[in-house]
Amino acid sequence: GIRSLMPEGCRLASGPGCPVCVTSNHDIDTVIALSRVPNVIITTFGDMTRVPGSTSSLLKEQAAGRDIRIVYSPLDALTVAKENPTRPVIFVGVGFETTTPLVAMAIKRAKAMGLANFSVYAAHKNMPGALDVLMGDPELKVNALILPGHVSTIIGMKPYQFLAEKYHIPGVITGFEPLDVLEGIAMIMRQLHEGRAEIENAYARGVMPEGNPVALAAIDEVFDTCTATWRGLGPIEGSGYRIRDEFADFDAMRVHEVEVEPTIEPKGCRCGDVLRGIMAPSECPLFRKVCTPENPVGPCMVSSEGSCAAYFRYY
Repeated sequence: GIRSLMPEGCRLASGPGCPVCVTSNHDIDTVIALSRVPNVIITTFGDMTRVPGSTSSLLKEQAAGRDIRIVYSPLDALTVAKENPTRPVIFVGVGFETTTPLVAMAIKRAKAMGLANFSVYAAHKNMPGALDVLMGDPELKVNALILPGHVSTIIGMKPYQFLAEKYHIPGVITGFEPLDVLEGIAMIMRQLHEGRAEIENAYARGVMPEGNPVALAAIDEVFDTCTATWRGLGPIEGSGYRIRDEFADFDAMRVHEVEVEPTIEPKGCRCGDVLRGIMAPSECPLFRKVCTPENPVGPCMVSSEGSCAAYFRYY
């Protein structure tokens, strides 16, 4: 309901804040291909099972007899691997800097435990690279950014500084309670009114300026940055994470050889434009007509964090 409180001339646009939504079709298809490896167990967060790939989904693969299990933590996947020592167990690693340290710690623990049957499909992404691409998009007219609270608890404030210095736009880190978001918007409006462009923190109870050094060290130890493909944004250099060579035995794509089908994008789906913030979900021709939470065409309608699912529920 916050949009209804905004004054005339102020528009809130959703961006690429949903990790399931920004995962590319090729990544989904690759996970589906991995699920077809003989005797394999796929462990994943719940939202991922319903995201449609080019011709299938993990939910459909599960219905066809593949062993796909929903877990609530990467450590749950380690338990599955320990309980099934003769079967390969793959954890589907998606998410931003918030979940990446947890997966890094799981890989480190698997190595320490000698769990040879455990591996991770790493599709993790980092936020600053995507923000740089978005701000350089000539179609997107953004005056300020509400910056992600949970990501910022890990990376801190410094990685956003380029937004003020390079693009001269304000950015405010907020939490997720209604008052957090409203305070962040008020701080943004104050900056715009005063002609300032700074990175400010409205979530000081959760975000330290330097972030979380322990979590950042875990990411750096296990992962290296790489080019990642974002739905709607395309390939972005340095915005993804790949498992380092020292932990290659836990990289699903180096452990298992699979053939991935050609990528087919869902016809008529405007999920990419919604993620770029250039259109509202309700402007998509499929919204409410063909694409619903019960029958999602694109991932923005699948996840509870997705813009389309939120619009469907509240607007």
